[in-house]
Amino acid sequence: MSELIERAQRILESVKGSEEIEVYLSTGTDTEVQAYQGEIENLSSASTSGIGIRVLRDGSSGAQVGTAWAGSLDDEAIADALREARDNARFATEDEFIAFARPDGVEGAVLELTDDSVLTTALDEKIAMAIELERMVRSGDPRIRQVDSANYSDYVAEAAIVSTTGICASYARSGAYVSVEAIATDGASDQTGWGLSAGRAPRDLDINEAANDAISRATRMLGAVKPPSMKCTAVFDPRSTSTLLAIIGGALSGEAVVYGRSFFANRIGEDVASSLFTLLDDPTDPRHFNASIYDGEGLACRRNVLIEHGQLKAFVYDTVSARRAGTVSTGSAVRGGIAGSPSAGCRALQLEPGDIDQTEIFRRVGNGIFVESLTGVHSGVNPISGDFSVGITGLMIRDGQLAEPVREITVASTLQRMLLDVLYVGSDVEWLPGSAAGQSLAISGIAVSGS
Repeated sequence: MSELIERAQRILESVKGSEEIEVYLSTGTDTEVQAYQGEIENLSSASTSGIGIRVLRDGSSGAQVGTAWAGSLDDEAIADALREARDNARFATEDEFIAFARPDGVEGAVLELTDDSVLTTALDEKIAMAIELERMVRSGDPRIRQVDSANYSDYVAEAAIVSTTGICASYARSGAYVSVEAIATDGASDQTGWGLSAGRAPRDLDINEAANDAISRATRMLGAVKPPSMKCTAVFDPRSTSTLLAIIGGALSGEAVVYGRSFFANRIGEDVASSLFTLLDDPTDPRHFNASIYDGEGLACRRNVLIEHGQLKAFVYDTVSARRAGTVSTGSAVRGGIAGSPSAGCRALQLEPGDIDQTEIFRRVGNGIFVESLTGVHSGVNPISGDFSVGITGLMIRDGQLAEPVREITVASTLQRMLLDVLYVGSDVEWLPGSAAGQSLAISGIAVSGS
């Protein structure tokens, strides 16, 4: 039994009467290094710990839940948080659907998501990676005039969740990243590009890959033009596809559905996408950087098939949204740290890969547009109506090859139409930080607003 669980269980001994208590404890260590012009511009290494407490009490027409948190695990801070949570519960709105999770018999997957070398690797080695990354980008192409930032970061985090309802779970995860943003010039204009390499530990990182990616993305956008307006097939690169999948995942939240804030509402069993499109939320896949043994309520994470060969199969639920929908939790509670309360959400989305790579997709598409980055996603995408209108940068596809770079354009459609118009799903899966992996994805009928 972990030390965090033991400490959390001692807090449960403070339960009064018929109240229920949930305790969420977390600890973490992280390092951030930023290099500039061969020197360290910023360096931080910190350890954090905290507690989030929820207290549930029965009201006359439903339960009331009070929450409180503290950024410390000393006894006084914990006592204050418990007292505040109890006070907040007294004034909370009563809700017949509010409840704490209870064990459902699903066992947690056996996953190894931490690497001790995050902590044992010398700080000097981490600093050297950031400095060398910047040097490689600056010297990698004469058109690179500046490196906006070159960064190394890592973390190790552990959490425990226990409750008077029988929940007892702990999990840990580590990660390491290098990223760099390059600025290229042709004398007339500047273009930027960023590169990334991610892993569980420093030894997993490839600074050559990150440097070359940033250089390529910056230099190939030089001379970008505004193309004429058209309707064509768009090929989204893996990072852009990851953004699309995260948006779609938000609309597959049971919480969004029960409140009528999803364009998927009331469509279970319908064909909502191309038959090539199979979308999973699978936190039990250790390749995903957001993999986890337990969800934000302490229930075992599990593999949920959401869309299978184009047919809408399921939504993801936490305990409360499941009760509102008359179903059960899918082990899909997410929470924003010690100050957040659980809510239903996708944690580790992945699109079942196709059998062709990006080069073959370009060849089959023939003529279209390659989407390298998206801007204005938060304001340009409506997950309720499905309206989709965002800015992009990228390159034209002509005769199956990448051609001239383009910018200052908008692509538009609806998410409903885009899902149905998927032409090709790439085999080039990239495991990326965040809630979704990505790969090349070709979608027809995209309206491009240019000159």
